[in-house]
Amino acid sequence: MAIDFVIRNARLPGMIEPTDITFEAGRIAAIAPHFVCDAPHYDAGGKLACGGLIETHIHLDKAGIISRCNLCTGTLAEAVSETSRAKAAFSEEDVYARAAAVVEKAVLNGTNRLRTFVEIDPRAGFRSFEAIKHLKADHTSLIDIEICAFAQEGLTNDPGTEAMLEQALRTGADLVGGCPYTDPEPAEHIRRIFDLAMRHDVAVDFHLDFDLDPSGSNLPTVIAETVARRYQGRVSVGHVTKLSALPPEELETIGRRLAEAGIALTVLPSTDLFLTGRNSTHLIPRGVTPAHRLAALGVVTTISTNNVLNPFTPFGDVSLMRMANLYANIAQIGTADGLDGVFAMTTTQAATLLGTEGYGVAIGNAADVVLFDASSAADAVAIIAPAVTGWKNGRQSFLRPRPQLFVREG
Repeated sequence: MAIDFVIRNARLPGMIEPTDITFEAGRIAAIAPHFVCDAPHYDAGGKLACGGLIETHIHLDKAGIISRCNLCTGTLAEAVSETSRAKAAFSEEDVYARAAAVVEKAVLNGTNRLRTFVEIDPRAGFRSFEAIKHLKADHTSLIDIEICAFAQEGLTNDPGTEAMLEQALRTGADLVGGCPYTDPEPAEHIRRIFDLAMRHDVAVDFHLDFDLDPSGSNLPTVIAETVARRYQGRVSVGHVTKLSALPPEELETIGRRLAEAGIALTVLPSTDLFLTGRNSTHLIPRGVTPAHRLAALGVVTTISTNNVLNPFTPFGDVSLMRMANLYANIAQIGTADGLDGVFAMTTTQAATLLGTEGYGVAIGNAADVVLFDASSAADAVAIIAPAVTGWKNGRQSFLRPRPQLFVREG
C-alpha cells in the first residue's frame, strides 16, 4: 500500500475515539487509529471529519444582485419581478464573477458539492448558463457543481422557455427544474417538466407550494406524475412551505406518500422565513416545513441556502453549517440525536438527494474530507463550527487557520 497522505487523530460522526484516514491515489485507502507509515500528515487534533457539506438547492446565477433591485414589500412576487428585471441585463462575465465569489466562500465554509438552479428563458438567454458551465469547469479541483436548467417564471405562459430548456439539456445541464406556482397552468407545467426529464433521462427538481395556505397544493400532482412515470428516487421538491401549515395528522399522511413515491424534500430556512408570513401582524408563522418530522417517516430531507444577497434573501454567507443551526432553532431541536439528524440533512441525506455514489469517509471512496472545529456532528451544528481545512480527491482544497487571541498581562 503506497500511502500518499494521512489525516491523523480525526473524529468521525458517531465515533468516540479519534482515528487516522489515509489517502492513496486520490481515494481513501484505510481508516484506523495509529496507522503506521512515513507519508506526510496533518494532525486533526480530534476535530470532526466528514465527506464535506452539500448544498442541494442554491441559485448562483442571481446571487449578489441586491444593490440592483428595489426591496419594498419583501414578498415572493416582488422578488420574482425584481429578479426578472435585473437578469435581463446580466452578462456572462457578470454572472461568473458573482457566482465564483459565492462558490469560493462555500468551499471555505466546508461545502464541496452543490446543485445550482440556473434560470433559462428569453430574458436570461443562455448567458447565465454559459457562465455557470465555465465556473463548474474552472472549480473542479475544489467542488462538484451540478446544473439544473430552471424555469423560474413559468412555462406555459413563457413562449420559448421550453425549447431553451431542451437545448440546455443537450448542451451541459445535468437535470431540469420547474416552478409551478409562477405558471397559470401548474399541472401542465409539471407534466412538461417531467416530459423534458424523461426525454433526456435526467432528474427533476421543483420549487413548489411556496405560501402558507394549505389548500391548492401542487404536491399531489408531482407525486402522481412521479409514480405514473416510475420516477421514484429521481424527484425532489424545494420550499413546500404549505406543509408547515398542516396539522400533524395531515403532515404525516402526505409525508408517507412522499416516502412511498421516493420524493426528496429540501427546506430553505433563511428564504422561507424571510418571504412567508408577510400578512401576519403578530405571532408571525415561521413558514418552514418540519423536515425532521418527514425524515422520521422515511422521506429524504435536506437543508440548503437557496439565495445569497438578492430580493429572495437579502443576506447570507453561504455557511451551510449556519443554515443547519438556523433550522435547529426554528424546529426547536436541541438533543444530540436531533442535532445529528440535522447534520445528516447537510451531508448523507443531501448526498442521497443528489444521487451521489461513494460519498463520505469510507474505504474506497474519493478522498474528499473536510475538518470542522467540533467534537461531534451534534456539536458542529450547535456551535456553528467553522471549517478548518479540506481535501478534494486527496489534494488540499482550502485552509482556514484558527484565529488567535493576544492577551496582554495587566
